[in-house]
Amino acid sequence: MSERPGYWEELERPGPEAVTVRGGQLRVGSRVRLRPRSRTDVFDAALDGKVAVIDGVEQDMEGRVQFTVIVDDDPGRDLGMRKQPGHRFFFTPEEVEPLDPGEPAHVEAHTGPRILVAGIGNVFLGDDGWGVALADRLARRELPAGVDVVDYGIRGMDLAYAMADGGYEAVIFLDAAPRGEAPGTLYVIEPDVDPAEAAIDTHGMDPVKVLAMVRGIGAKPPPTLVVGCEPANQLSADVEEFVVELSEPVRAALDEAERLVESLLEELREGGETEVKER
Repeated sequence: MSERPGYWEELERPGPEAVTVRGGQLRVGSRVRLRPRSRTDVFDAALDGKVAVIDGVEQDMEGRVQFTVIVDDDPGRDLGMRKQPGHRFFFTPEEVEPLDPGEPAHVEAHTGPRILVAGIGNVFLGDDGWGVALADRLARRELPAGVDVVDYGIRGMDLAYAMADGGYEAVIFLDAAPRGEAPGTLYVIEPDVDPAEAAIDTHGMDPVKVLAMVRGIGAKPPPTLVVGCEPANQLSADVEEFVVELSEPVRAALDEAERLVESLLEELREGGETEVKER
C-alpha cells in the first residue's frame, strides 16, 4: 500500500502541464483574454476583457485547476514576473479564453534581444514626468517582440532589480535631462557609474543612481542608454502645490521622442552601435 501524501506534499503538487480550454491547449506562456464570472469585486470589473499571459498552472487538493496570470498592461507587470504579490492574479479555466482560438495560444519564442524601455520620473513634478508620459505612449504602440515598456515612476529599487535579474540585454531609460539647452531638446546619453561608487539608495531615481543600485546588489548593468528631454521647469518634492502637466515645449517633444526610441530599438536589435549625442 502506498503511503498517503501529507498536507505539505499536497500543497506542493504541480498542476497539469496543459489544460484544454475551448478547444485550445493552454499552458505556461499562453496568452489569454480574462473573463471573470463575478462582477462583485473591483478587480473583476477592472480585469474583464484584459489580455494576460499564463505564468503558472496550479492544482489544489481537490483537483481544481487555476491559472496564475500576469496582465499585459499592468504598470507593475515587472513585479508580477518576479512573483511579487499584488500583480499576479488567479483565474479558473472557465474564466479565460485563448486570445485567438484559430491560432496556437502559446507565445512564440522570438530571436531578437530582450530590451527594457523604462519610463522614470515623478508625474506630480511637472516636466519631471516626461519619461513616464513617453513610456505611456510607447506602450500603446506595436513594438518588436522582446521589447518591454514599463512605467517605473519613482520605483528606483524595482528598476534596479529588473535590470539585475530580468534577463535584459539592453535598457533604455526615458527621463527628463537638464543639460542647459532649450526646453524640449532631446538627448541620447550613455550613463556610467564608477564601480567604486556602487551603493544602494532606495530614494534615488536618476539613471546614474539606478546603475549604482544595480552594482550595489551585486549585478552588472546591461548596456544602457538614456533618451532625455530638456525640461522647462525643475520642481522638487518640497513644493507645496503639485504640477501634473508637462510644459508646452516638453510635451511637443513627445512625437519626435517616440520616433527616436523606435530608431534606437531598431539599432539595438540589429546589433549595431547607437549614436550617442544631442538630438
